[in-house]
Amino acid sequence: MSTNDPNSSSDLPSYGSTPPPEGGYPPQAPGGYPPQAPGGYGAPQKTNGKATASLVLGIVSFFCFGLVTGILAIVFSRMATQEIRSSNGTQSGEGLAKAGFILGIIGLVLWAAYLLLVLTGALDNAFA
Repeated sequence: MSTNDPNSSSDLPSYGSTPPPEGGYPPQAPGGYPPQAPGGYGAPQKTNGKATASLVLGIVSFFCFGLVTGILAIVFSRMATQEIRSSNGTQSGEGLAKAGFILGIIGLVLWAAYLLLVLTGALDNAFA
């Protein structure tokens, strides 16, 4: 009499041998998993301070000292963009620098137009 014992070792391959492929997974390559890169995930990106400063100066250029703060926003934006691109991914904030650049230009143009209108007399009672 034969028994259908699932624990019987008569039809199982020996321990450590590769079972014959029967439409299942192919045999694994020797060596297992590839070696891990040293250092883990790496440091998080830091936001460039000049990018933040350019954004703040661009916003301030709408309210006061637009000629000065607008120019400073443009200068800080260009410096920040160069630093971010040369940082090899360790710094972020390129969007902040771009927004500061655009706001600096808009603030500079608005204040220049305002100053031109005041100096030409088109706005006589501007300070009254």
